[in-house]
Amino acid sequence: MRTAPRPRMAVLGLDGLPLALARRLAARGAAPNLARLLPGARALRAELPELSPVNWTSFFTAAGPEEHGVFGFTRLDPATYATALTDATCVAAPTIFQRLGARGLTSRVLNLPGTYPARPLKGMLVAGFVAPELRGAVFPPFLAGPLTAMGYRLEADTARGGTDHDFLLADLAATLDSRRAALALLWPDLAWDLFVFVLTETDRLFHFLYDAVDDPAHPRHGGAMALLRRWDAALGDLLDRFEALPGPRRLLVLADHGFTRLETELDLNSWLAEQGLARLTGTQAHENDATALASDSQALALDPGRIYLHTRERFAAGGVTPAQAPALAARIRDALLGLTHRGRPVIRAVHDRAALYPGPMAHAAPDLLAEAHPGFSLTAKFDARPVFGHYGRTGVHTADDAFFYDSAPGPGPAPARPRDVGKLVLDFFGAA
Repeated sequence: MRTAPRPRMAVLGLDGLPLALARRLAARGAAPNLARLLPGARALRAELPELSPVNWTSFFTAAGPEEHGVFGFTRLDPATYATALTDATCVAAPTIFQRLGARGLTSRVLNLPGTYPARPLKGMLVAGFVAPELRGAVFPPFLAGPLTAMGYRLEADTARGGTDHDFLLADLAATLDSRRAALALLWPDLAWDLFVFVLTETDRLFHFLYDAVDDPAHPRHGGAMALLRRWDAALGDLLDRFEALPGPRRLLVLADHGFTRLETELDLNSWLAEQGLARLTGTQAHENDATALASDSQALALDPGRIYLHTRERFAAGGVTPAQAPALAARIRDALLGLTHRGRPVIRAVHDRAALYPGPMAHAAPDLLAEAHPGFSLTAKFDARPVFGHYGRTGVHTADDAFFYDSAPGPGPAPARPRDVGKLVLDFFGAA
């Protein structure tokens, strides 16, 4: 008795890849495997804020931040003002892997940001950024053994690489090689229904060397392009393996956000202080130490563009009353929309919490979300740095122009955001 063929889906994540740059790389002949995707490629718009944890979590939950509860890289304890990195323990919505597993379907997931610490699932998982160590980044636990033996690298050292660009290029190359080795370990037995493989090295390269990628005269242009050719070969590994699959099969390729050249960073806590709305005490232990915020501050910010009114009902030391909050929010919104740098407006929009995040996790969302014009990076440190400045980065995320490709687009509307790509996965398996 013949059984029906097993439908399979592969998802390739290309962290931080803008569609416009993909087309330029292909036109230069620098990315022949990427060029294979361009005839069917189109642009996605990132979830806001346009950060990896927000957008990858939206993909793997098929939900927006108002449902999954991840609004940035950091979270703040309103009782103690301590900050911590967001991780998988912060995700309030079920994942697509859990939903597929409940239907008896197997997932294999490699280097997906936001999935540390690794949770049990029907399948295998190697978590991506911000995983600090391999033992807690894998499920089942035995995967740590073969990955360690092959020299698998969770992440390149961007702390050192941010100032030593030759080291950064070499470290990213070694990390890419380890991704390819892990793909060769996890793919071949085909004992899976969904395979997710994410390459994050473009994001690291573009943050520190976007100018080198973009400018052929840059002294590190050759090194940056050599890394991108290596990245393209890793992309080709996945495409070749996918094309060898028996049908039915479907491939989705997505970036979590776009990228462009950085004009300047804008520190929102320093800006709030300049406006007389925040005061930093100078006692911070590090740049993300929110305990430096004085209790008489009316507002505070977290990366990137998240502004919280320092209200009594939300923060232990907050003093803003419900009656004062609407006027304060309007003041901040109007001032941001009027802000310029060298004659250019900085802020494209200021979104209100109720409008942007209408869902069960809205209580954890920022009161206002500032969205910058392309080229501006909205940071929010607590070390009283200048309002505008450069701190070693040359590239910045954009909400627009994130890369997307579907090998078998359906008759319905094309996905608009990463959450919609997660829904395509569920639809393919009849698990929506």
